[in-house]
Order: sequence, then C-alpha cells, then structure tokens
Amino acid sequence: MQRLQAWAHELGFSQIGIAGIDLTTAEPGLLAWLAAGFHGDMGYMAAHGLKRARPAELVPGTASVISVRMDYLPRALPAGWQALQWQGLQDPARAQLSIYARGRDYHKVLRPRLQRLADRLQAELGPIGHRAFTDSAPVLEVELATRSGIGWRGKHTLALHRDGGSMFFLGELFVDVELPPTAPVDAHCGQCRACLDVCPTQAIVAPYRLDARRCISYLTIEHDGAIPEALRAPIGNRIYGCDDCQLACPWNKFAQRATLPDFDAREALAEPTLLALWAWAEDEFLRRTEGNAIRRIGWRRWRRNLAVGLGNAWRASGDAALAQALTAARDGADDLVRAHIDWALAQRSAPISG
Repeated sequence: MQRLQAWAHELGFSQIGIAGIDLTTAEPGLLAWLAAGFHGDMGYMAAHGLKRARPAELVPGTASVISVRMDYLPRALPAGWQALQWQGLQDPARAQLSIYARGRDYHKVLRPRLQRLADRLQAELGPIGHRAFTDSAPVLEVELATRSGIGWRGKHTLALHRDGGSMFFLGELFVDVELPPTAPVDAHCGQCRACLDVCPTQAIVAPYRLDARRCISYLTIEHDGAIPEALRAPIGNRIYGCDDCQLACPWNKFAQRATLPDFDAREALAEPTLLALWAWAEDEFLRRTEGNAIRRIGWRRWRRNLAVGLGNAWRASGDAALAQALTAARDGADDLVRAHIDWALAQRSAPISG
C-alpha cells in the first residue's frame, strides 16, 4: 500500500484508498433515489440500474476498487477564496463558473494518470485486468470513496475530508486482484446544515438526499431543454455549475490547492462578465473551451445559461447594455435560446435605449 500511495502522489493524486466490491447496502438508497425521479432526465442513471452498485457486473472479474482523490483549487486562488466567490455571486454583471471548470477538463487529467497508476501496479504484480473511471460510467464514486477512507459523505452528498474539504475530483481503478481494503473514516457533519440552508433552489431536500431536477449544476450542465421558469431567478449569475453548498461548508477552510497546473484558471474564464461571454461567437466559444469541461454542454446550452444570467442581471441592475445585447441576439437564436432571451427581456419593463 505504501508503494501504491507513493506512485499515486507522484502522479498528482492527493490521496488513495482501496474498497471491496460488495455495495449491497447502498442498493436500497440508489433504488429509492431513482424511484423518486431525482435523477431528472439523466436517463442513463436509471438504464444502468443496480449495475452502479455492482462493480463486478460493470467490469467482470473486478475484485477491488482503488479510489483516488485529486485536489482542484487553482494554485493562484488567494486565501479567503470563499469570500471572493460570494462577492462574485453578488455582482450581477459577473458570470459565475464553478471553480473546477475554469481550467482543464478533469476527465483529461485524471484518466491518463489512472492508467499510468495501473501501469505501475502491473509492473509490480504482473498483468492485471483493470479499467479506469472518472465521472464517466455507472460508478458509485462517493460510495466507493467513503468505503475506502477517502472521506465521508457530506449532507450535500459530496465526499468530504477533514484535511481537504470537498474541493477535489474522484477517480477509480477497477482491478481483478484482491487488495487489502483501507479503513473508512468517521463522519464529521454533526448537526451542521449549512449546505442545505444555502442551496439557492433547495435541491438538497434532506440530509444526504439531492433532487437533481432542482440542482443548478444539473440545470446548467446536464439538462438539455428549457430551464423551469420558477428556477431561473434563483440561478442568478451562475452560468455553469454551482459551488454554493461547498462554499458554505465549514470543512472547506481546509481545502487544498491543486498540485498540477492543469487546474489553473484560464484568463478568459477566471473572472468573466456576462456581456463578455455573450459576445463570443460559436467559433470563439469552441476555441476558448477547447480541452475544458464547459465545451461538453455545447453552444446551445451555453447561450441558454447566459440568457438566464443576463435576465437576472437586467432585473437587478437595469443596465440597458444588457437588454441591448439580448435584443441584438434574439433573431439569430434558435427556439430554445430565443425563449430564454424573451424571458430575460421581460425581467424589467424599462425601455431599451438606442
């Protein structure tokens, strides 16, 4: 295990743990979550069913799962970063992007490093069957992480660590050799409900229970259609994801900076304004987001999200430049984006000058 930990650290992982493959105690919760419809239109979650809780069905022969943690706070993010993010959320002109999405796409960072970890393991043990995952398949990532001691499940449903908060990615290496499991850790949320109380859309319907249909991360990233009108105002200026439950979590005062430059914020995504991003043409969007997680939502969702943010800013500030920009883009928009532009323009009755 010590050698495995050393190899993992060399590859940029902050922590590593090993879990067994018997997740039967997690199955009732998964089935109840799906039955409640909390997965929204993420049909792939229901399609895979209990395969998520049965690693050996997902990858036949799996005997152990190696879980890894990789911290992602940009290296240049200053002390007091939570307060700065709250300030950004209060500035209606600002476009708020989840911190993890400001640098390189985490899939492109973790996956090859997991493969290199498997290569090191094979050099030690001989040929082994293995498969690497990072938020890319029907895997109960947090369940495996908590069983392996990476942390405990917070009330916001994310993994939490006493020395690292929750600002980290998870990855898994399914292997066909039985490795000694690492011990889980105790939970330390206690009576705290900061994450539940702060959620702008009340998506955390109970401790450890998230209704994705109300979650801003789901609405701005996974959801492909119209954003429900009742949830548009609470979205504010969040145009890709939402960090509020993590910003409010007391344990994130211990969140660690990334050790890799991959997660450094790109200049165009560090502190952008809504108008600056709205001014991008599609080719500029594709160029600016190349190798970045934002690109996967596509141009249409990007413009939909921005239109909601601009509408909220128009209502809050009355800056005519916002309405002018929306109006100028209306005729060239598709039906989905045009409907969101119309909603945005209706947020304030002041006349549009010029």
